[in-house]
Amino acid sequence: MVHVQRLIDEFVGLVKIDSESGNERAVCDCLKKKLSDLGLEVIEDRSAALTGHNAGNLIATLHPCDGTEKIPGIYFTSHMDTVSPGVKIKPSVQDGYIVSDGTTVLGSDDKAGIAAIIEAVRVIQEEKMEHGLIQLVFTIGEESGLVGSRHIEHSLIQADYGFAIDSNGPVGEIITSAVAQNKIVVKIKGKAAHAGLNPENGVSAVQIASRAISRMKLGRIDHETTANIGIIHGGTAINIIPEGVEVSAGIRSHSDEKLDYYTNQLVENFQQAARELGGSVEVEVTQLYPGYHYTESDLVVKQAVAAIKKIGRQPVFRASGGGSDANVLSSYGIPTVNLGVGYENIHTINERMPIIELRKTAEMIVALIEESIKVQPSVMEKELVHA
Repeated sequence: MVHVQRLIDEFVGLVKIDSESGNERAVCDCLKKKLSDLGLEVIEDRSAALTGHNAGNLIATLHPCDGTEKIPGIYFTSHMDTVSPGVKIKPSVQDGYIVSDGTTVLGSDDKAGIAAIIEAVRVIQEEKMEHGLIQLVFTIGEESGLVGSRHIEHSLIQADYGFAIDSNGPVGEIITSAVAQNKIVVKIKGKAAHAGLNPENGVSAVQIASRAISRMKLGRIDHETTANIGIIHGGTAINIIPEGVEVSAGIRSHSDEKLDYYTNQLVENFQQAARELGGSVEVEVTQLYPGYHYTESDLVVKQAVAAIKKIGRQPVFRASGGGSDANVLSSYGIPTVNLGVGYENIHTINERMPIIELRKTAEMIVALIEESIKVQPSVMEKELVHA
């Protein structure tokens, strides 16, 4: 049922539209027109005013067929933005793959997801397939810390459960568990002094940072938790004892308890080092996104399993050490898992999209819509109470 050449053309057209994170306006306008032409009700939310991006999130609704109004609604989400370098992408088809010219990323993360979703909508309309409420949620700023989904007007999402089409595993992978992440910014204040004439009168903010970091376990802490010092910035000249240093760190874990524990431990290390050396610290802790955890008994996973088997693939369950819009949207009480799209080497100039995976992604979405008709309202009510 999937029209492969149409799907390829859709994908190629989308990646040619510049949409590096923060600059999603052109692709947002393109998608608004495409979705409206397909008969969906399209709303752009007001998140741009909060994120500083030049476009908002899109929520498009395909209303249910007659007689399916009580069927639990389903939604699909992908993001409109790409990483850099993503300007003037020149895609081409080579040996079963879609690739860039090697000077930019391709943008299959996540325009492959968008193209597959649009193709699936076209298929169900052409085949006059029965369906309940279907919503499409195309976000901004996923590559900028999930800012689009974090600021989405989630009251506009009426669907009961859904799927992010945004994981780099092959079609068939289901991300049943994903980490939460805290961002920790530590501003260290020491005391400036001349590094050659009177260094003993100064307090080195760099030394405070070094002492604190030397006491930390970084990288993989255990099978659920990782920690990273990502940015260190400070000092003004080599002949001045540095008065100020700013350190940015990230801690991720599948366990909320461990996330809190290691965040507090990191903060205490900086505070202790500052006390020992005569400086001070200011600390800001922000949760960038919450985690999520689903099992094979949860409806959203069961639906994914059934759809994946229907297209001739075997489902594979995986826990992810990264975050996606599925993390944030799940936290709004809408059960959501992330599904494999099959793109390769994302975030590099060697990125490529296997055409077979693009096709299978669209087939999987069609199958998910077919499976959604079988869900009874009473089953969904139990799932939400359980969640």
